[in-house]
Amino acid sequence: MNDHQLAARVAADAGELLLGVRDELAEATESERKAAGDKRSHDFLMGALARSRPADVVLSEEGADNPERLRAERVWIVDPLDGTREFSELGRRDWAVHVALWESGGKSGGESGELVAGAVALPAQGITLATPDVAPPASEPGSPRIAVSRTRPPAIALRVCERLGGTLVPMGSAGAKVAAVIQGSADVYVHAGGQYEWDSAAPVAVARAAGLHTSRLDGSALRYNRTDPLLPDLLVCRPEYTDAVLSVTR
Repeated sequence: MNDHQLAARVAADAGELLLGVRDELAEATESERKAAGDKRSHDFLMGALARSRPADVVLSEEGADNPERLRAERVWIVDPLDGTREFSELGRRDWAVHVALWESGGKSGGESGELVAGAVALPAQGITLATPDVAPPASEPGSPRIAVSRTRPPAIALRVCERLGGTLVPMGSAGAKVAAVIQGSADVYVHAGGQYEWDSAAPVAVARAAGLHTSRLDGSALRYNRTDPLLPDLLVCRPEYTDAVLSVTR
């Protein structure tokens, strides 16, 4: 099984596990579902990757940061449950599992390394999007649709929407938002503040495979496996909107 297949397999399997947790804890509180989902998916992914790629290091949102990753040639960057709030609300479908692989390119840290594989599972939608083969989204005429947080849309996304004459598409997790652009139900995702590498690594890997633009809000490259995993801003969009969006966000 190659790295692309492994990413897709473990992301999808973690998603199936999470669906089971949701059913099992249907009568529990939302906080209990959140805690159980985070822990069980994290434990599953750590075990699955340790068995399949024992020499690799894992950076997980739910695990302690292992400093060995800064010297490693291969690092898996995972978010066991992206969109914990949406997962905890029974019936919502906009949550995800992220699994990405970063390789060093021969140097330590994130200065020259790159994402080489990734998968975003959307378990409640029965979908897993994974590298290397992702169909690019079909072009849609009309005003751009801007994917934003359903609870706290950033001011920069509102400015982009206003300047481009777009419409807002509120939804949950970062993975679900990027997936919406990949699948063609949104055109632009702009985020500022409050994200880490595990929030975007897998979605960015898959978006790139689909031919989408990915960058920081100033247009600079996204770098992963850095000493500080904070990566607070992100742009993913259809290529034809890149210049217009960056004219607002830079």
